Amino acid sequence: MTEKSVEGATIAITGGTGSFGRTMTRSLLQRGAGQIHILSRDEAKQDEMRKEFDDPRLRFFLGDVRDAPSVEQAFVDADFAFHAAALKQVPSCEFFPQQAVLTNVKGSQNVIDAAMRCGVRSLVMLSTDKAVYPVNAMGMTKALMEKTAQAFARNYPNSSTVVSMTRYGNVMYSRGSVIPLFVKQVLERRELTVTEPMMTRFLMSLAESVDLVEHAFLHAEPGDLFVRKAPASTVADLARAVAALLGRKDAEVRTIGIRHGEKMHETLLSSEEAARARDEGLYFRVPLDARSLQYDKYVDEGNEEQVLLQDYTSENTTRMDVDGTKELLMTVPEMRRIVEQLG
Repeated sequence: MTEKSVEGATIAITGGTGSFGRTMTRSLLQRGAGQIHILSRDEAKQDEMRKEFDDPRLRFFLGDVRDAPSVEQAFVDADFAFHAAALKQVPSCEFFPQQAVLTNVKGSQNVIDAAMRCGVRSLVMLSTDKAVYPVNAMGMTKALMEKTAQAFARNYPNSSTVVSMTRYGNVMYSRGSVIPLFVKQVLERRELTVTEPMMTRFLMSLAESVDLVEHAFLHAEPGDLFVRKAPASTVADLARAVAALLGRKDAEVRTIGIRHGEKMHETLLSSEEAARARDEGLYFRVPLDARSLQYDKYVDEGNEEQVLLQDYTSENTTRMDVDGTKELLMTVPEMRRIVEQLG
């Protein structure tokens, strides 16, 4: 096993029964992982996944990232780890922000601590565009998760555990995303409901999100943040694209108003981060700001290297029209299956 090869390695995945966890597990098994530890708090999903994969290399750990001992149990003997467990629904986090803090912030600290104690060599933590200029509790707690990871890298520069982060936008057809809702409304011949037609969102496939995490895993230095470049569409165009693919171009689209904590446009990189980012083709890498608490130099002189650029947002990225959105949607296996079934 080479330093960052998954072949023969033991990998732990928190939130491993979710959409990302299942896709990552499948990828790791195909690439020859020795053993995969799946940590989640949902025993029904674990049983379902156990039967679906039917692979002796999978070990399931019932636990919660809020409970430090259960995290550590799952991380024993792990070479690498991916932290996907989180409370992700914006409205529910708005009503129960302390629950979001316990899972997304405290739970993430438990994951980092367990990785360090168990000698995990590389830990990749999954974040979201909502962590940039956050206006909702989910985004705020994810931003604090990022700060927690960066603080570890800053405070323990010689640690054998490399902690890095990825940040991405909407994953198409993941659980809780709007596309399955649009599909359901179209198939039931109902009107499509959108919060605000001109709202824009980054769009990424589940496979692309896995590619991003694997890129971070292979290339990260301590505290690095990785962002995959992504196109965007308006919510209205996304709804029309789904309707057109399912044979209902004339489907009515009704505006219901912005929900709790939603933004008109999302941001993947702030202008400050964009100024420090390195372009790596499909990805941006934002290295850790490793300055110490000794700010004397900057009080008088400032930071000459910092040149502000514009934010990288769903408003100024590549904008897809309905046809472009349809083409992207057809790269999603679940969407392609439904279209093919309808003939």
